Amino acid sequence: MTIALPRKDLFDLPEGIIYLDGNSLGPLPRAVMAHVSQVVTEQWGGQLIRGWNQSRWMQQPGRVGDVVARLLGAPSGSVMMGDTLSIKVFQALAASLALRPERRVILSDNGNFPTDLYMAQGLIDTLGSDHELRVVEPEAVEAAIDESVAVVMLTQVDYRSGRMHDMANITRLTHQAGAVSLWDLAHSAGAVPLDLTATACEFAVGCTYKYLNGGPGSPAFIYVRPDMIEHTRPALAGWMGHAAPFAFDRSYQPAMSIERMRVGTQPVIQTSALEAAMGVWEGVDMQDIRQASIELSERFIREVEARCPDLTLVSPRKASERGSQVSFACEHGYAVMQALIDAGVIGDFRAPNIMRFGFTPLYLDEEDVIKAASILQDILDHERWNAPQYQVVNAVT
Repeated sequence: MTIALPRKDLFDLPEGIIYLDGNSLGPLPRAVMAHVSQVVTEQWGGQLIRGWNQSRWMQQPGRVGDVVARLLGAPSGSVMMGDTLSIKVFQALAASLALRPERRVILSDNGNFPTDLYMAQGLIDTLGSDHELRVVEPEAVEAAIDESVAVVMLTQVDYRSGRMHDMANITRLTHQAGAVSLWDLAHSAGAVPLDLTATACEFAVGCTYKYLNGGPGSPAFIYVRPDMIEHTRPALAGWMGHAAPFAFDRSYQPAMSIERMRVGTQPVIQTSALEAAMGVWEGVDMQDIRQASIELSERFIREVEARCPDLTLVSPRKASERGSQVSFACEHGYAVMQALIDAGVIGDFRAPNIMRFGFTPLYLDEEDVIKAASILQDILDHERWNAPQYQVVNAVT
């Protein structure tokens, strides 16, 4: 049985706040507080080192990975939690290149999140090889996939505009060219329906502090297609990924499962917060989430374009071509967003002029969307953004 949306009672949102930034940091699920308190006081405090066995901390990355896997359309035993998204990108990319040693091109696009591109270039520099990071326009990706490409590394949903790649088709073209497919799902997991099994990509990575509401710094995930596990070489050969970590062998022997993608000790408390946060997804169908997300974002676009004609939609007009966020360009976008936040509507800003709004049906409804557009109109009509305090740029935008 599916659960009706939204599920606002499951979240601890400040009174009077309309939160349109779940695409950047999800809000606090109520169940997290009690669970983390129990982990700290009873498990860490009471069990001490025994918690690794008594509370099964050792199995936690795979256990939580199985819960996340359901939202990715991935089978049990194919997703591992731990480390940061940057590290997981590095792991997956290094493994991809090792699978195609005769090829030299990493193909990506200029809409990819900068970290992914930094990691790719850093890996090339570390290898000291003649590999090339080839970056093209998003619309040119499909035509650029040829037999020189070792791996196609893309973020499915663009972090600025919400533009969404056709994951299934690009993966198909990648495989036709004999290349490896690596997807960053940071803005997809928990936002759009995914079916990694059907897509058949070799690798996928993502973070959990956005739509999965795991909290700031919550661990990343890595997916490896099950038939590829034995062929996947961990570039970061950490103790936790060893076949028998407590044998303390001096030579590395990777585990014969997704466990080989573990590196170091997971942050137990933060991973516990994520484990509790995933409870909000019980009974939720991602198709229902997607439909509600489209309805909310479509209504927001209509309201904003009717009320704020000076703003320019930079997200794709077609709902099927964007993720669960909507972005508008605004000349004074940063200051307008600061005024909007002060007025109780939290979105965010991305340089040079983009205001981003995320639509998360777990805790947003139509009334929230209409009210947010109304407040935005008031700020623009009365130039409230022009106040001095809104011109000061913070460290995090």
